[in-house]
Amino acid sequence: MKVIDVYAQYFAGECVYNEVERRGASVKLTATSDSGEITYVVSVSFFPHSDPEDFGISYDAYAEKELYRGKGRRSKKREAAMLETVRPEFDSLASELGGTIDWEQPLIEARRG
Repeated sequence: MKVIDVYAQYFAGECVYNEVERRGASVKLTATSDSGEITYVVSVSFFPHSDPEDFGISYDAYAEKELYRGKGRRSKKREAAMLETVRPEFDSLASELGGTIDWEQPLIEARRG
């Protein structure tokens, strides 16, 4: 099984989960390839981010959603199309956790795999 983060980035965010205030949000689009099948999943995780150096991710405030599953392998064209339309999916997951993502305040540059 091969797992790769197609896109990952941290943003400022607001969420209180398990009575802990979270000020950062990690968003990811992950591809998993196994036995001729590819799956794409989006995920959001809120973390405390108590100072500019604090990137300790806690996975209790975590949600994910499968976007695509099918036969084949990674497709740059499919991934580019997903990245163009994925932000509402991230917002929906954040909302399920009771939080919001501040898209105007990235905490790190985007990483692409």
